[in-house]
Amino acid sequence: MKKTYKIDVDCANCANKMEEAANKTAGVKNAVVNFMTLKMNVEFEEGAAPKEVMQEVLKNCKKVECGWMKLVEF
Repeated sequence: MKKTYKIDVDCANCANKMEEAANKTAGVKNAVVNFMTLKMNVEFEEGAAPKEVMQEVLKNCKKVECGWMKLVEF
């Protein structure tokens, strides 16, 4: 399953850190952050619950992101 989320992030470096953190989160098969469009595309592993996985992604991103950040599902 794939989902797209709107992100609110301050800089391209922070977006890169968010992408790395998301890809290290259990249940995420692949995550791509596009700073120019302020979107995160997430592909979930088979059987993963997107809502729970994204709660962990948000926690992990907050650990590495250098400014204020939020995720909103499209």
